[in-house]
Amino acid sequence: MVQLIKLLIIFFKIGLFTFGGGYAMLPLLKTEIVNKHGFLTEEELLDLYAIGQCTPGIIAINIATFIGYKQKGIKGAIFATLGMILPSLFIITLIAMVLRQYIHNRYMIYAFDGIRIGVVALIANIIYELWQKNVKFVSDKIIFIGAVLLLAVFNLGAIWIVIISALAALVLSELKRMKQK
Repeated sequence: MVQLIKLLIIFFKIGLFTFGGGYAMLPLLKTEIVNKHGFLTEEELLDLYAIGQCTPGIIAINIATFIGYKQKGIKGAIFATLGMILPSLFIITLIAMVLRQYIHNRYMIYAFDGIRIGVVALIANIIYELWQKNVKFVSDKIIFIGAVLLLAVFNLGAIWIVIISALAALVLSELKRMKQK
């Protein structure tokens, strides 16, 4: 039971401080799940993140469920998922009660502008860290640039980018293998 409560608290904290969706939670996940508690390696976290993007539903909930399940089975999945959901439930309820009165307040508008800028900085930082640790070969750079182009030019969905990137990696590794023969 102690481990289940621990999962609930960890994901409650992540859910409480995640603004901006799934990408914005990567730094918190890395800190809490990989560095602090050692539940996963960075590679495992990235794999679960990719799966979380490809599965239906909210990325944050999917990842919490996967990590909870990996740690403590079905009960772990439930507690981790609850931990991720509860902060949003509390905050949305509070905001709904208060925001109507202050929605046009310029200080409130400035605060949300600041939060959005902070989230962009967090996302840029995690992209930089992921680049340094995972993009090591020319083929990796080709796949990365291709994925960015698919997203920026064609506005392709995440699942298609993941599938195309995986296929490109398979093709490039096969070409590399054939070249070595």
